[in-house]
Amino acid sequence: MYSDKKSILQLAALLRAHGVRKIVLCPGSRNAAIVHTLANMDDLTCYPVTDERSAGFFAIGLALQGGSPAAVCCTSGSALLNLHPAVAEAYYQQVPLIVISADRPAAWIGQMDGQTLPQPGVFGSLVKLSVNLPEVHTEEDEWHCNRLINEAILETTHHGRGPVHINVPISEPIYRFTAKELPQVRTITRYQGLSVYDRDYSALIDRLNAYNKRMMVVGQMNLIYLFEKKYVKSLYKHFAWLTEHLGNQTVPGLPIKNFDAAIYSMTAQRQDDMAPELLITYGGHLVSKQLKKYLRTHPPREHWHVAADGRIADLYGCLTTVIEMDPFEFLEKISSMLDNRPNNYPLMWENYCRTIPMPELPYSEISVIGKLIQSLPENCAIHLANSSTVRYAQLFAVSPNVEVCCNRGVNGIEGSLSTAIGYAVASERLNFIVIGDLSFFYDMNALWSQTLGANVRILLLNNEGGEIFHTLPGMDKSSRSRRFITAEHRTTARGWAEERGFTYLQATDEASVEEAMKLFVVPEPQSQPMLLEVFTDKEKDTTLQREYFHGLKEKNAKTKE
Repeated sequence: MYSDKKSILQLAALLRAHGVRKIVLCPGSRNAAIVHTLANMDDLTCYPVTDERSAGFFAIGLALQGGSPAAVCCTSGSALLNLHPAVAEAYYQQVPLIVISADRPAAWIGQMDGQTLPQPGVFGSLVKLSVNLPEVHTEEDEWHCNRLINEAILETTHHGRGPVHINVPISEPIYRFTAKELPQVRTITRYQGLSVYDRDYSALIDRLNAYNKRMMVVGQMNLIYLFEKKYVKSLYKHFAWLTEHLGNQTVPGLPIKNFDAAIYSMTAQRQDDMAPELLITYGGHLVSKQLKKYLRTHPPREHWHVAADGRIADLYGCLTTVIEMDPFEFLEKISSMLDNRPNNYPLMWENYCRTIPMPELPYSEISVIGKLIQSLPENCAIHLANSSTVRYAQLFAVSPNVEVCCNRGVNGIEGSLSTAIGYAVASERLNFIVIGDLSFFYDMNALWSQTLGANVRILLLNNEGGEIFHTLPGMDKSSRSRRFITAEHRTTARGWAEERGFTYLQATDEASVEEAMKLFVVPEPQSQPMLLEVFTDKEKDTTLQREYFHGLKEKNAKTKE
């Protein structure tokens, strides 16, 4: 029988799954549940050592003999500090040592309770990774716990070998051993490159070819990359390719970009039918909440993430494999190894997404964004500020010759304008900046730059507050918190724009935006930068947005009937 603590069960099962077979166990009460569980696993060899100072070095000897990671487990408090010399030795000798420490619940640290001290991060820079497991009460806790343990164990041999620390807080009751077996756990595997010397390389390709419903999701990539023509067809036909405008030209062919609206419109049955069996991802952040929700509730059997840094990025909660390679090198390498049997899955996605119309709305924030995108001159750059702007832009088709930029690292509103101005100063192309009022006024000193050129054109969408916040549940006009959350204001950029040498244009309705847009999008160089300030009504903006998405869902339901 094993401990009933799910964090301990995950730890034990993953140690087994990752091939850790040698474990040094030190005595104690707080770690008794861990010790009991590990000692009752027949495929582990456990070694009792009373003195932690000796136990750590004993574990180093076990790891050195054979080269596989070895673990040492201790109780809470100063027992962990006694492992410090061994951890330092393992770090500088590059020995794959896993330190497992039991801990008291965080609420009792520093409260004069026995055998307590701040254990997470106690080894500082002398470990390659330190993780503090959550006590598991929900499915998300268990997923988090699983991911942290996978990360820690994988790190012992990632970019050189060395020690890691897994801290395990354990609440009472400790001595409850009711679990009859260890759980089936998700094990994450990392491939550091793909070469003929990797024993699992062929098995990986065999697994890829075994799936019929294969999806490739590409996140933000700032550099424009064109695949060589010889790879395009062989890659494109095997996957449903999904990306956003921020992915730029990093897909071999024409990807599906309106998937956000498409997923929203799908019936539950269609969502099930179109879910992937294998998901491969590369690139940075995604904007779409719909896609994240969809893949989390319809998880594929496997999720492979391809990244040059080899880091664990478990966005959809179902990561199984990390491939540490340049994504384009990986794709070009596998292109000749994909089987040639017919695959209708990409067409399922392409045909369905073709039925999703772009918004055709009355004068509003959405319609103005669409008007600009559809009028952009070739070979320009468009910079999208965060919040509503980047989401609404995704509803319209952008020419592949237009580069799309956005600060999606942390997704905050600060710095959107400054980043775009910095980019434009170093660029010879026209740079269009689409930005909401809060983002603009927050970062308006970006226009203070002495090097700002005439190749900058700013579309400022001013609906007197944070429009996206008006879609929050309970955010009605009578709410006392409304003015604090939505940051309503009565401000215009005219004075600041003109003082900074901009040609200032203004629009308040369909006719005036049509007239202003004629000058705003001319491809020829102008003598001054431009700022077009468009005033819309936030209540109408949010209503039209809801009606558009509601119409998609309603249309799909009728089509099914």
